Amino acid sequence: DMIHFFDNSPRRAHPMGILSSMVNALRAFYPELPERTEEEEIGVTFTRLLSKIRTMAAISYKLSRGHEIIYPRPDLTYAANFLNMMFDSPVRPYELDPDIAKALNVFWILHADHEQNCSTAAVRLVGSARVNLYAAISAGICALWGPLHGGANQAVVEMLNQIQESGGDLAPFIARAKDRDDPFRLMGFGHRVYKTYDPRARIMKKMADTVLEKLKIDDPLLDIARRLEEVALEDSYFVDHNLYPNVDFYSGIVMRAMGIPTNMFTVMFAIGRLPGWISQWRESIDDPDWKLHRPRQVYTGPRERDYVPIRKRK
Repeated sequence: DMIHFFDNSPRRAHPMGILSSMVNALRAFYPELPERTEEEEIGVTFTRLLSKIRTMAAISYKLSRGHEIIYPRPDLTYAANFLNMMFDSPVRPYELDPDIAKALNVFWILHADHEQNCSTAAVRLVGSARVNLYAAISAGICALWGPLHGGANQAVVEMLNQIQESGGDLAPFIARAKDRDDPFRLMGFGHRVYKTYDPRARIMKKMADTVLEKLKIDDPLLDIARRLEEVALEDSYFVDHNLYPNVDFYSGIVMRAMGIPTNMFTVMFAIGRLPGWISQWRESIDDPDWKLHRPRQVYTGPRERDYVPIRKRK
């Protein structure tokens, strides 16, 4: 029945929109079972969602390409299973590489949870209404979909494309990034929380080096990324302003090297963030001082305005 939902989605639909809808639909397929205790029910729901989100993400990709669906195998680990469901084919079996699976696993671990960011706050806000887990997670996916949040690693690849299309010269882009009057920013550098080197970036960089060396990919975008990294780490402007490469810079490179299409980058982020979202939802549900979240607004507009008849309005 779930496959029919996928089949009826437009082929051009964004994978994040499909994923959000499918997660929300899971509630209809898996209602609460009265014979289980609440604790058992929550445990099963957590496990089911962690497993199925990976399968649904791979299915959305396969159907968007018109490819045959590959189902999970019980003999494969979590990350290896996802890679196999994404890239296996009846005419060209996918050869699993343990180093690539490890890099994907590290990517997901590093994105598991990260303070009260937009999507995590959305999960807690929606969950405070005592909605079911699927609805709260669906809200988090929608929040993560935004280009200012989960789309950062995708923006890195788009920036690299822009540099390549302009001839591959980094100098004009570096100059624009230093110009306070220019709105252009180098994507994947600096962080709202980390004012020094993003600790996650150090780990992701090692994974990027491993993946690029293992796959021996000749990709002009990856070459540009490496040159840009070298400039940013040595340029005094970037060092003085703490504009170090962050985890999004390296994760975009790793995803591209693995063959993950750009429009799936945010989905990969969502899969990694899911354990954190679930934990945040559970923590709020278990809070004895739980309250419905209701942010207050302070009106700062005019205190009094004269009524103007509609015929006299301009």
